[in-house]
Order: sequence, then structure tokens, then C-alpha cells
Amino acid sequence: MNIIACVKQVPDTEAQIKVKADGSGIEEGQIKWIMNPYDEYGVEEALRLKEKNGGDVTIVSLGPARAMETIRTALAMGADKGVHVCDPALDNADAYVTAAALAAVIKGLPHDIIFCGQRAVDDDSGQVGPILAELLGIPQLTIVTKTEYAANTIKAIRPIEGAQLLIETSLPCVVTAQKGLNEPRYASLPGIMKAKKKPVDVKNAAALGIDTQAKAKVAKFIPPPARAAGKIICGDDPAQKATEVARLLREEAKVI
Repeated sequence: MNIIACVKQVPDTEAQIKVKADGSGIEEGQIKWIMNPYDEYGVEEALRLKEKNGGDVTIVSLGPARAMETIRTALAMGADKGVHVCDPALDNADAYVTAAALAAVIKGLPHDIIFCGQRAVDDDSGQVGPILAELLGIPQLTIVTKTEYAANTIKAIRPIEGAQLLIETSLPCVVTAQKGLNEPRYASLPGIMKAKKKPVDVKNAAALGIDTQAKAKVAKFIPPPARAAGKIICGDDPAQKATEVARLLREEAKVI
């Protein structure tokens, strides 16, 4: 079985993000970079499918040189090889250009099933997986929390408000992984050592023949307003303090 997992490198979810003074982006100097958490579910599902049915797992990622570390992390988890799309012309790629680059790579690879995270925790767009499926002309199952595989078919659970959908489609297809699909494994020390020798093919936009012009651009980054200091209500009488809390909520916070 030929399985592909698409991954993105994002800032650590615990990192303190600072916006540049001119609003053109974020300060990247002190940020720790990690694999997008939703992509981890996709990689884990790809590895489990490989372990059950045989085949191999290819990691595909678009990003600057530092994204190679995230590809190696996926290889250390157990993937077999990788493709890194690395080109300064793609540094500001939007969801469409990103999906186009991934599709250009994947079209040249055997693929039965393609896993993506259901969204990236930095831009939060949730568009790359569905656009990728459209560009490849194959079905998509999005925000999946459970899968079941049979010969050339896949059944998946997709949660919706108040219910769940059971969807079945043929392969090849794109699956976008949601939290709850599995519990991603940690890379073992032997896996880390083996990952250093696994092949990673590096490609640029020219080699893929794609248009690098973004369809959408971020006009400006604006940090959230600073939170005002909280108020402490003093006193010994609980009833008076409750009355004062109610007054502040009504007259100042205007929430009641």
C-alpha cells in the first residue's frame, strides 16, 4: 500500500508569539518549531495502516530549510522516505499554492491514501487538504476521528453537531485527521538514528512547474489588545461583595 502523509512545521503551541512592529509577520528568532499537532495524527494513522497492510509511508512537506527537521521527526516515527518542497518563492504560499505544490509532488508518486491534518494551528485555515483532493481529482474525507479499511475502500467517522457521520469512499482519497483518531507515538532513539539515513528528495517550484503567486495574502498581523488589570473586591460582608460584583458585571462589563 502506498501511503502519503503531508506535514507542516508550525510554532510550538506553547511559544510566546510576538508580532513584528510593522505588522508584516511574527518574530521567529526565539520560536521553537514543531510538527503541526493535527498532522501528527495523520502520520500515526499512516504508520498504523502500513503496519497492518504493508507498503510504505512517504512524508511530503512544504517549508523553508528548517522544515527538514519536521520531516526527519516523521521519519523517526517510522515513515520510509520524504519529499521537501523548499523554495523562497513559496515562503508566503497560501492554502491554494501550498496544495498545488503538494499535488504536483503527489501526482508523481504512487498513492492509495493521503493523510493531512484537518487544519494547521498557525493559520487555522483548514483548506489545504480539501484543495489537494480537488486538484488530484479524488474523494476527500475531512475531520475524521475513526477509520476502517477494506480492499480499495475506507469508512470514516466524521463528527457533526449532535451526531456522527459514517462515510465510505473508494481509494485513492484524501483523509484529514482530527484529534481522537489515534494517539501519536514518540520517536524512539533507534528510529531517530535510522531517520538520518532515510532519503529525502528536495524540490523547488521550478522543478514542480507550479505558479507561486498566492491567491490570498495576509494584509497585516495585529496582536490582540492587552488585557486590562483585574479588579479585586474587598470587604467582609459576602452579600455586599456579591452586590458589587453584580453591579460591575452589569454596568462595566455589560454582560448581564
